[in-house]
Amino acid sequence: MAVDAVILGGGCIGASVAYHLAQAGFTDVMLLEANTLGSGSTSKAAGGIRLQHGDPLNVRLAQRSLAELVVFEQLTGVDISLRQVGYLFLISSPSDLAMFDRSVTMQRSLGVPVQDLSPAEAGELVPQLVTNDLVGATFCPSDGYATPESLVQGYATAARRSGVAIRQGERAARIITANGRVEAVQTERGERIATSTVICAAGTGSREIAATAGVSLPVSAERRRIFFSSGSGGVASDVPLTVDFATGFYFHREGPGLLFGGRELAAEELMAPATHRLPVIADLPLKSTWHGDYDMSPDHNAMVGRSAHLSGFYYATGFSGHGFQLSPAVGEHLAQLVVGQEPSIDLTPLRAERFAEADGTRVEPIVI
Repeated sequence: MAVDAVILGGGCIGASVAYHLAQAGFTDVMLLEANTLGSGSTSKAAGGIRLQHGDPLNVRLAQRSLAELVVFEQLTGVDISLRQVGYLFLISSPSDLAMFDRSVTMQRSLGVPVQDLSPAEAGELVPQLVTNDLVGATFCPSDGYATPESLVQGYATAARRSGVAIRQGERAARIITANGRVEAVQTERGERIATSTVICAAGTGSREIAATAGVSLPVSAERRRIFFSSGSGGVASDVPLTVDFATGFYFHREGPGLLFGGRELAAEELMAPATHRLPVIADLPLKSTWHGDYDMSPDHNAMVGRSAHLSGFYYATGFSGHGFQLSPAVGEHLAQLVVGQEPSIDLTPLRAERFAEADGTRVEPIVI
């Protein structure tokens, strides 16, 4: 079997690449997903979408992505339940406040409608909060959240309609190369799929599969856990997605209840920062919990681009928790690279080779 391109990974990034390649008329494409579409980190994500990033490249990617998410149902026929209720960042240390001040200045220069709030104003947005130890807050009304699994299904369905082949339960075992070029992908079942182009969007599995082609993608897995309560504690249905930046505790409404999480993996560990910031959470019933892995990069910024050493190898991984919200623009960017179009956004600063260069890292400071 031979195809023009093979996409490795059927999460939000891989599905977005498939859709955008199809939109560009490049449809002799096969997507290989080891399990089921969206079953990896995508299905475990909280679904946050924000323009409030500390790196201007991420802000621009988020802006372009949000523009597509707003019209997603028109493009694909699938409703992703987008709720633009805003992101509220709560800041409790002077050093964090200085970083957010710099970020807000940059964000506003790019047209983001972000607002500086006093602790009292943050409390007006979410009356259940404890705010007496805060030094400030930021709020952007364009931000919000959506359903990651629906986004994957929308992109995949639209890509299939255009002729892209999608195989689930099909894991890539290795990438075969010859003379500095991609030559084929071999599956765990032993099938050889001849191709000159591979797009690696395998999340936490990217390091392993890229290594079979001699490409270094320094991705590591960092576990996060999410909790769901069937009660709301009186928190309004249109509450912003609220983040206590110092502790990583966050929450938003999810149907009749609350979805919340943080850096702690166990409920008993999360309860201290959670009940300190949102005391009503102590009385809410815990209905369910699940965990997933961030695909972390060394500087918390994504690795996106094409290999400088292996012709035909493209990648998008290491999003450090931002993959879902940036996936529309990243999928578009990779499709543009593959078909030879001028990229809408220059992402060469995010190339994986930066880690081998002096002062090559590009830190994203606003990571939850």
